[in-house]
Amino acid sequence: MSPMTASQQIADKHNLLREKSLKAFRIMLLARMLDDKFSSLYRAGKIHGGVFLGRGQEALSVSIGLTLRKGDVFAPLIRDGAGRLAFGETVLEAVRTYLGSPLGPMRARDGNVHRGRPRDGYLPMISHLGAMIPVVNGMLMARRFRGITDVVGATCIGDGATSTGAFHEALNQAGVEKLPLIVVIANNFYAYSTPTNRQFACASLVDRAIGYGIQGHTVDGTDLFACLEVTQQASDAARAGGGPQMIVATLLRLCGHGEHDDSSYIDPKLKTSPYGRDCLKVAEDLLLAREWVDAPTLSEWRMACTEEIEAAVSKVQREPLPDPFQETWIALATSKLSELNQP
Repeated sequence: MSPMTASQQIADKHNLLREKSLKAFRIMLLARMLDDKFSSLYRAGKIHGGVFLGRGQEALSVSIGLTLRKGDVFAPLIRDGAGRLAFGETVLEAVRTYLGSPLGPMRARDGNVHRGRPRDGYLPMISHLGAMIPVVNGMLMARRFRGITDVVGATCIGDGATSTGAFHEALNQAGVEKLPLIVVIANNFYAYSTPTNRQFACASLVDRAIGYGIQGHTVDGTDLFACLEVTQQASDAARAGGGPQMIVATLLRLCGHGEHDDSSYIDPKLKTSPYGRDCLKVAEDLLLAREWVDAPTLSEWRMACTEEIEAAVSKVQREPLPDPFQETWIALATSKLSELNQP
């Protein structure tokens, strides 16, 4: 077989980028519409507990989810609905967790953001304040002890989590051990309502990477194409033995910290800045401009997302509620309940 020409290589790379971008956009769209549904259910009193939306962070989240492979480890944050879907979570699993169905992955035992499938490398969140970094470190160390290679682990945090002890201790450990770790930091200018100038004095959070002896990357979190490129670079470097990678993405949370928060503390100038752009709209405009998708197709995708979400909600609302008197209160990791978790 003759070697591939330069023009063929360029064409193949272009096609791969097109396919990955379209897949990423469809997941972003599904995640946004699912979030909107959760917001509606919360306001209707159908969801107990907090609801935390990923509006404005979908491009970053979906990029890390798509970069990971089967066998990798992923510890998403409260705003990583798009990344969860990209890593394999289904709409039905998400709805079951939010509505407290005992058929959900956590058996209605925990808050709606603490969900996952640990055996598949998809970790339920303990805390968004840096606590998942040492957990991912531990799983990567366990894989190393077992001789498992060609894997990476990723976790997502906000800028506020970089001020915690768990963040510093875990990054130091990962740097010393040269773990294939990717830490994705969404710098949205506020730790809940505390502005970043009251959190850290360094010019950029990426400057901290060098202190741990790890590689740092920066990216515009509103740009899907840039996020896909940078997360892939970081993943490739970690998988190839380059040690931990830190990605700092700058963006603005386009909603409150949770649905209980009106985000009135956000500086109006930030909302009109480039970082206040809606990453979903930015991606849609670029896909249309490149003629990778057309308006009728976008309408079909929205219709399909609506049908999938409404079908899942309708199904879960007909499922029985958990009965505390019938529950066997033992850990999910035990053999008795793990048998129920088999497909």
